[in-house]
Amino acid sequence: MKICNLLKRIKKRLLLILFLCCFCNSAIGQVLKNERKALLDLYNKTNGENWTNTWDIEKPVSEWYGVSIKDGNVVSIELFKNNLVGNLPESIGGFKHLITLNLAFNNISGELPSNLIKLSNLEVLKLEMNRIKGELPKDIGDMESLKELTVFNNFLSGQIPFSIGKVNTLKILNLSSNNLKGEIPDTLGQLENLEVLGLFENSFDGFIPSAIGNLFKLEELVLANNQFNGEIPEELGQLASLRIFQIQNNHFDSIKNLDKMKSEQFLVFDYDKKDSSSKFKEINAAKTRMADTKFEDDDKDN
Repeated sequence: MKICNLLKRIKKRLLLILFLCCFCNSAIGQVLKNERKALLDLYNKTNGENWTNTWDIEKPVSEWYGVSIKDGNVVSIELFKNNLVGNLPESIGGFKHLITLNLAFNNISGELPSNLIKLSNLEVLKLEMNRIKGELPKDIGDMESLKELTVFNNFLSGQIPFSIGKVNTLKILNLSSNNLKGEIPDTLGQLENLEVLGLFENSFDGFIPSAIGNLFKLEELVLANNQFNGEIPEELGQLASLRIFQIQNNHFDSIKNLDKMKSEQFLVFDYDKKDSSSKFKEINAAKTRMADTKFEDDDKDN
């Protein structure tokens, strides 16, 4: 009798384990099925048949070029320089576990999908060298895991959203060569982990906020070719980690506070010398490198 009861309990446990395994496999399959549809939306919206490295959509998603899967979820989409032509679909916001999205150096047009901000686990977003227009999402601060945001050389307009200051994980922010305008929000000074800030060649105006002086980890600050005015904030002298500093081709009223910065810390330092009576030490050009980040990914495939 005892043996029979024991066998019954073992049987029940085995059935429970079997049920749970089937349930888990079904759940993983369902997640992957939903994300597979989102991948197909991206494929169809960006002329996937003519990509440089296209997908065989009859094969498992794990075999699709540039797609990485972990535990049944898409965690990375890397389609750099792959001849994507068209708009990004709204369904791109469905990749809840996505960590990396690299669609740089393509021919993507249209506006950024509003659902992009739902990618709360995204750490790397690279959209540079495309034809994207419209504004940055006002709630971009909801992308709380972002470490790198590069969208230079597009046609973005409008202003930098104030919410950007909430993304305190951000290390690289490059918005250069767009049609952005207005003042730099003070909230940028909250990005305590920021190492690179590129705003080159836009239509930004107003004063450089003194809050930029709070970015103690900043190594690269490129503000050239805009319409900034007023004085250079003396707080920039606090940026002891700064190595690349470019502010030329603006409309500053005074750059006297440059005297408070240590010239020996710089690899690259460009300003409008003709407007200055400063005796700021000249840098040996032979030892500098240009802070041109426009084509930073261009030789990955070479």
